[in-house]
Amino acid sequence: MKQHAIFAILMLSAGPVAAGPYAPAAGQPGSTAISKDSTAFVGWATGYLNYLPGSGVDAAWQTPLSALGPAAENSFDIVGLGNGGQLTLSFANPITNGAGFDFAVFENGFSDTFLELAWIGVSSDGLNFTRFPGISFTPSPVGSFGAVDPTNIDGFGGKYRQGLGTPFDLAPLAGSPGLDINRGSHVRIMDIIGDGSQFDNYPADFGGPHPIYDPHPTSGSGGFDLDAIGALNVATVPLPASIW
Repeated sequence: MKQHAIFAILMLSAGPVAAGPYAPAAGQPGSTAISKDSTAFVGWATGYLNYLPGSGVDAAWQTPLSALGPAAENSFDIVGLGNGGQLTLSFANPITNGAGFDFAVFENGFSDTFLELAWIGVSSDGLNFTRFPGISFTPSPVGSFGAVDPTNIDGFGGKYRQGLGTPFDLAPLAGSPGLDINRGSHVRIMDIIGDGSQFDNYPADFGGPHPIYDPHPTSGSGGFDLDAIGALNVATVPLPASIW
């Protein structure tokens, strides 16, 4: 996508103005957080591949099976990506572009401001991924247990505390090479090392890109801690034709 198109997409998702221009924490007017118990969920991830843990994650948290099925809403039933790590989840019934948001990513943040962030990519073949653009207005480095204002971030996984999913809409990715937004078979989660060494998608014409900051450094279960990914719209997958 061109930079101006990315900027327009992200501004359309902005909520009421608080400290920053984007949607606020759960329970506040304009929040986009979705509870794990919402009846809007019609499916959850059923498989995983390409688990590549980064640094700072102990073996006890290197458990990708913990990311399958419904969100658990606790600090333990998760898989840690580590600093800069990644994991791909698959869906037996592909996510499709429907009305509103199409899926939501759950992290295990213990508060509305302890927010560990990740890039989110989607694929319709498990090989070629299109990454959602992300914006960060967090102005300066954040310590290991520091705070990130959710109104300053948009387009990343990890915007909301545990039990509350960060939703994504496939529609803005329409036309991306190699992606069928009606057959989102895989979602890739890529931890962002929040020391400012990675940059957002804010267009240069408007003063970007910005360095991305989130709690850093972290260890033990360092980086993004994935609880689950829930589907809000799924494709109808026909049964295989009979061979008899």
